[in-house]
Amino acid sequence: MSREIRFLIHPGFQLLDLSGPLAAFQIAGRLAGAEPYRLRVVSRGGGPVASSSGVEVLSEPADALPFDTLVVMGGAQGQCSTGESEEARIVAAGAGRSRRTASVCTGAFTLANAGLLDGRRATTHWEFAALLQRLFPRIRVDGDRIFIQDGPIWTSAGITAGIDLALAMIEEDLGMELSRATARMLVVYHRRPGGQSQFSTLLELDPRSERIRAVLSFVREHLHEALTAERLAAIACLSPRQFTRAFLAETGETPARAVERLRAELARQRIEDGSEPIEVIAREVGFLDPERMRRAFLRRFGHPPQSIRRLARTA
Repeated sequence: MSREIRFLIHPGFQLLDLSGPLAAFQIAGRLAGAEPYRLRVVSRGGGPVASSSGVEVLSEPADALPFDTLVVMGGAQGQCSTGESEEARIVAAGAGRSRRTASVCTGAFTLANAGLLDGRRATTHWEFAALLQRLFPRIRVDGDRIFIQDGPIWTSAGITAGIDLALAMIEEDLGMELSRATARMLVVYHRRPGGQSQFSTLLELDPRSERIRAVLSFVREHLHEALTAERLAAIACLSPRQFTRAFLAETGETPARAVERLRAELARQRIEDGSEPIEVIAREVGFLDPERMRRAFLRRFGHPPQSIRRLARTA
């Protein structure tokens, strides 16, 4: 029996929020060979709906028939507010008729307005995570996650994270091998863990000058070594004092704190993705001992390494 997956769009939706998950489910269905999914794009009134890029997508009217999964698209700025919209009413009504409800990017605001996220963990695009938390204080917003499943409710981060969410759903429905095969056809990583950070420290720091970029590249390749301010200043061809001032001005952080963040980020990936002893990871990413890494994790992520590993396995 086919599972009906509905994709709810609205004027100004992000096209990739739709096309990424839609393609994932379509490819999974083709690979399965038994038509496990029936895919429908729906909207409040049906007909053509313009995306944020101006491309129109033909949709069916959302009806009251039972279905398996509802995925709500993000995209429109007006969506990021409180107040019951027609889409929120469709979602609230559909939640009682479906096995699971999901959102991509700012679609989480529609789920929130429908009352589905109260008391639950949820994520959205990192740019709007603080706003989601402020407008809906009953939600436990975690803006540093690719996707989160809390019971029958799934939320994902910005745009391409919808593909990760779809692959996780495919794995739940059809098994890991089919999900892996789908990822290979999409030429994407199978699959970024839901707990993985939405963006990297290097991307966030984003210095302007080439010399500070060169320092960060050097740091990334030599995290396991001692990285003193004097050594990094030599890479930048500056005195230690000049280097520290320039680094702070361009990145907003001291060199020592940036190195710690890069080490913590790499350590977290290894902790979430594998079963290496935490002591080994601490040593190989440049922390002198596990206790220093534990303190860095508490500052950066709010959880010690052991908790991060447990959360990743649960996700």
